[in-house]
Amino acid sequence: MARLAAASLAGTAIEFYDFFVYGTAAALVLGPLFFPTFSPLAGTLAAFGTFAVGFVSRPLGSMFFGPIGDRHGRRPVLIASLLLTGVATVAVGFVPTYDSIGIAAPALLLVLRFLQGLGLGGEWGGAVLLTAEHAPPERRGLWSSFPQIGPAVGFLLANGTVLALSATLTDAEFRSWGWRVPFWGAGLLAGAGLLLRAQLTESPRFQELAEQGDRAAAPLAEVMRGHWRLVLLTAGGLAVGYAVFYAVTTWSLAYGTERLGVARTTLLGCIMAAVAVMGALTPLAAHLGDRFGRRPLCLVGCVATMVWMFPLVALLRTGKPPLMFLGILGALLAFISMFAVTSAYLPELFEARVRCTGAALGYNLAGVLGGALTPIVATAMSHGDGPPWGVAAYLTAAALLSLGCFVVLPETRPTADRPDGGRSAVRPLEAGEAAV
Repeated sequence: MARLAAASLAGTAIEFYDFFVYGTAAALVLGPLFFPTFSPLAGTLAAFGTFAVGFVSRPLGSMFFGPIGDRHGRRPVLIASLLLTGVATVAVGFVPTYDSIGIAAPALLLVLRFLQGLGLGGEWGGAVLLTAEHAPPERRGLWSSFPQIGPAVGFLLANGTVLALSATLTDAEFRSWGWRVPFWGAGLLAGAGLLLRAQLTESPRFQELAEQGDRAAAPLAEVMRGHWRLVLLTAGGLAVGYAVFYAVTTWSLAYGTERLGVARTTLLGCIMAAVAVMGALTPLAAHLGDRFGRRPLCLVGCVATMVWMFPLVALLRTGKPPLMFLGILGALLAFISMFAVTSAYLPELFEARVRCTGAALGYNLAGVLGGALTPIVATAMSHGDGPPWGVAAYLTAAALLSLGCFVVLPETRPTADRPDGGRSAVRPLEAGEAAV
């Protein structure tokens, strides 16, 4: 389990490095380089628009890779998705700017960002299921949380590279070629990830399904027909987590540097320190999920988000690094109380025969609802001289929506009174019906 968890963590870290390095570049340099005819605000909004495309394509990646995982195994999905995301990310580093090729420059960005999202849409389901289906039921939350540490590690790698370049290069050098270096580095990381994943064994649960001849003939159709309500509830429940994460890691970076005049390296350092604490506490939150249940942790995270969003904006508005760090950390702790248990919760909600498709689709639809528009909406709402209270209200409303979805969803934590120690097949809830 330790080797498998480490390989899953490394793979998701590499995939999310690819995804996050684009978000950081969008917040800092892509606007003026690829949309120079726009005003600074419009350029940032346009750059975040290309950022959003990656979220839109993630559910499509789930629809493509999920059925492969349910029909042919979790392992092939991990290799194919990592290869696609890595190639697309490296290619971004070679795209000429608007000054060189005109409108073709942002068009190429859109295409490559779409491919990034497509790969990441398949990545999460495969990595999480391979770990969760190997793990003992009573420790499933803990072991399957390791892929959830990957986003924190990927974020630190991406932003650490940008921070080092920002500290050593002049602003002109960074805008000329320095911003491309993190994208080129994705090639080396993807190669290392492929070597790790080539050594993994297939999920025992999938092997059991294959031996019994119980694989779904058309997993996507089966999910759409029988589990559509569960997909929508999980997407709505997780939406606030995406909204909070990308508000504090992407929007706040643009807001702090452009509107408050905080140095890029200072604000990146605050965000990275908060993300590091979040990553370190992820296994603890997952352990609490094993002990007290997945759903209670998600409910706590939603309530904590509702309580913290207005203090977050007030602390960011001060422009003082220690207070900004405190605001960001509080938001990320609310976020991780939900997402630490997600990698066990979603697989337990869906039947094994369609869970690669169903769990990945719910997870990545949440990204569209919460992550795609948040930097754009938050940037538009923070246009003005006063504190951006509209951003706090937007995130609080998202938390209220997610809270309602988690109230409806069932608990899935394995219990001792079951012969298998857990619930291997949980159907979508019908009118008043308890989960199996």
